[in-house]
Amino acid sequence: MSITNIDHFIGGRLVTGSSPRTQDVTNPATGRVTGRVALAGRADVDLAVAAAQAAFPAWADTPPIRRARVLFKFLELLNQHRDALAHAITAEHGKVFTDAQGEVTRGIEIVEFACGIPQLLKSDFTDQVSTHIDNWTLRQPLGVVAGITPFNFPVMVPAWMFPLAIAAGNTFVLKPSPIDPSPALLLADLLRQAGLPDGVFNVVQGDKEAVDALIEHPDVKAVSFVGSTPIANAIYEAGARQGKRVQALGGAKNHLVVMPDADIGQAVDALIGAAYGSAGERCMAISVAVLVGDAADRVVPRLVERTRALKVLDGEDLAAEMGPIVSRAAHERISRYIALGEQEGARLLVDGRRFDGAQAGAATGADTSGGFWLGGTLFDHVTPAMRIYREEIFGPVLAVVRVRDFAEAVALVNAHEFGNGVSLYTRDGHAAREFGRRVQVGMVGINVPIPVPMAWHGFGGWKKSLFGDMHAYGAEGVRFYTKQKSIMQRWPQGIAQGAEFTMPTAQ
Repeated sequence: MSITNIDHFIGGRLVTGSSPRTQDVTNPATGRVTGRVALAGRADVDLAVAAAQAAFPAWADTPPIRRARVLFKFLELLNQHRDALAHAITAEHGKVFTDAQGEVTRGIEIVEFACGIPQLLKSDFTDQVSTHIDNWTLRQPLGVVAGITPFNFPVMVPAWMFPLAIAAGNTFVLKPSPIDPSPALLLADLLRQAGLPDGVFNVVQGDKEAVDALIEHPDVKAVSFVGSTPIANAIYEAGARQGKRVQALGGAKNHLVVMPDADIGQAVDALIGAAYGSAGERCMAISVAVLVGDAADRVVPRLVERTRALKVLDGEDLAAEMGPIVSRAAHERISRYIALGEQEGARLLVDGRRFDGAQAGAATGADTSGGFWLGGTLFDHVTPAMRIYREEIFGPVLAVVRVRDFAEAVALVNAHEFGNGVSLYTRDGHAAREFGRRVQVGMVGINVPIPVPMAWHGFGGWKKSLFGDMHAYGAEGVRFYTKQKSIMQRWPQGIAQGAEFTMPTAQ
């Protein structure tokens, strides 16, 4: 099998780069190396930022309606190439093809929202704010902005950033994960086909060296990041020291609370899909089932049955419910957490380490014997003191915590350091209302297992799940990628004679 070289995209073309460093790209289902991605050095980052800086003045002066027309063409191309993007995701990430299609669709929805940028940039105007004076505000682009994105959503998470950023008149440098870098280049090519001017969107492949170079570059005005909490915190602090605007989304430990009155079948369906979909490698995956009262004895046996019956297959198999783990390192980390849970005294009901992936590619003809395979894992009687409860595992591991009542469930969720997403399953409208008001989490689902907001609402958690004061996409995204300017205007015939030494007031 030939190995593809995966390069940077700078100034409207593929660029090999000056750094000799590379990293292997692997198909998680087979364990085979399929590509070799360039890892940018500072010179490569400088080149990308320079291209974006050169393109900024003309793009910022382009009327918003014309910028929107480019995005409309890009939207058309995204819809035409949705499956090609999804196959590229599955090939390097491993998630099942239908899930990858859903990821692309959620990215498309952000582009649809960004196409409304002429309306989104409309601002305020006050006539006669004072005698003979008018006052209005503008929202203007920042300049060169950067996005640093994770492996788990190589299309959707970049789409949280660049469509609104470039729609608002900024130019963009994307630094995708080196684990699955190819989808970023497909996006770049579709933007080029849509007529986006050279330099407005650039892709720099790389690792920490590229990240540090972007954060430290004086021409990068804002950085948006999605990843683990320690890295999000570090990027937020480093960006603040550099005087940049930073939006850093961190980790999660998402709970799903099942009340005794819930539809148990629906709750089990929700837990299985939200815990094991995409092998649990989602920042909105449910990793803790909080079972209230006698709900536990009714839910757990069904969870055991369903977890054991998961169809863990090559992601290209349309029957697959879960694919492989993204990398060998991730597989080893998750396996260590499973062993740790046993040591901590949790009851291991289903052990995913026993899964043999050799037959996972039977339907597709892929040799999956060397893939990074792990089955669904289920723990019961987990306590808040255990590391498998406190820490983000980012894999197909579901921990069951049993609580007495609604108040204990809310207190449990609120005490956790993460506050990304949470769900409640119940038939009680009052409990649902109280839960939504009292829970200290940024995104809440009521009988919805993965409450990812739609494109026009914005995405973001609380506590250690978000560093910065603006959420991703939606109106918050427009604000993040623009700065407000206030203009007051008075014409000569309205100006009183003589110097004014007092603070101006409305008169």
